[in-house]
Amino acid sequence: MSEFKNRINVTINDQHFTIIGDDSPEHIRYVAHLVDEKMQELGQKSAGLDTTRKSILTAVNIMHEKVLLEEENRRLQQEINQFKQSED
Repeated sequence: MSEFKNRINVTINDQHFTIIGDDSPEHIRYVAHLVDEKMQELGQKSAGLDTTRKSILTAVNIMHEKVLLEEENRRLQQEINQFKQSED
């Protein structure tokens, strides 16, 4: 049996997409908005990039931010664990 999936229309980089997912429509729109903002920001910094290059560089920038957040999360988890151990 298939689960209910939301179908949300969004615009990213002046192109229309239908995103299908389990998350709330608000969440899907928010994520699409963030991607659109990143692409616009990159386009302003590097005028003349075609859509493919802008998309790839946006993906690289987003993954860079994700990796940094994962590293920070690991560091904070270690601090929490050390704090818990020192309380024992």
